[in-house]
Amino acid sequence: MHNASPAQDTGPMTRLRTHATLFGVGYHNLLDTYLSPSEYTGTTVRILREHNRHTRLMKGNIAMQNSLQGNLAYCNSPTEDAKDIAGGVDWTIAWRYQWSPRTNLKVLAGPMAAAHLGFVYNTRNGNNPAQARAAVDIGLSAAAICDFRLLNRTWSARYQIEVPLIGLMFSPNYTQSYYEIFSLGHYDHNVCVTNPVQAFNLNQMLSLDLPVGTHVVRVGYQCGIRQSHVNHLKTHDWTHTFLVGYVKTFQLVKPRYRTSEL
Repeated sequence: MHNASPAQDTGPMTRLRTHATLFGVGYHNLLDTYLSPSEYTGTTVRILREHNRHTRLMKGNIAMQNSLQGNLAYCNSPTEDAKDIAGGVDWTIAWRYQWSPRTNLKVLAGPMAAAHLGFVYNTRNGNNPAQARAAVDIGLSAAAICDFRLLNRTWSARYQIEVPLIGLMFSPNYTQSYYEIFSLGHYDHNVCVTNPVQAFNLNQMLSLDLPVGTHVVRVGYQCGIRQSHVNHLKTHDWTHTFLVGYVKTFQLVKPRYRTSEL
C-alpha cells in the first residue's frame, strides 16, 4: 500500500524581487596623464540596470544586489582644442545582511565584488591616442532604505554607498606604448595590485521611489569617484549624474509542500 503523507507543510515561501532601469545625464571630469596632463570636462550619459532579491542565506536575512551600468562621456580640454571620448561598463554584485531597527527602516551591509571595463580616446593625439581601462575589485557595500507615507501613498528613500578595498587594474607604464605591451610582449608591471591609497573608488547614490498610479518611478542622484596613481600615471573620473527610471516589484511564492511514499 502506498500512502501519501505530508513530509513538510509550513505554507508558501515568499521572496521579494525588484528590477529597476534608470537613465541619466550629468557632469564628467576626466583626467588621464597617459593621454594628456590636462583635465577634460563635459557631459556623460548613463544607463543603469539593477536587480535586488532576498536569498535563503542566514534565515533569509541576506539580500543580493546585481547591477550593470554603462556610460558614455564627451569632454572638452580647457582650451577647447581637443576632445576626449570615454566610455565604460561597470558590473557589481553585493551580498548584504539586513537589519530593521524600525518598522519603516532597513539597514544593509556586506561584501561586494566589482569589475570595470572602459576606454578613453583623445582626438588630438597622433601617438597613443587611446587608453584602455580594466579593473576588478573587492570591497564593502551598504545601504539604508526608509519607507514613509505621503499623500496616502507609500514612498521609499534609499542611500547606498560602495567602497572597493583591494583589487587589480591594468595600466601601461610611463612612456610605454601599447605596441610594446601587446605586439612585443614587454611586460612592465601592467597588472597592478590596488588599494584605496593607490586607487580610491567611491560610488554613492541617493534615490526616491515615487508611486505614480499603479507604477513606481525612481529619481536619483549618483556621485561616482574613480581615480588611480600607478606606474607614474594619474587618472580620475568624477561624475555627478541625475537619473530617472522605473521599478518593478515581484513576489515569488514557492510552495513548501511535498509528499513522501511509504
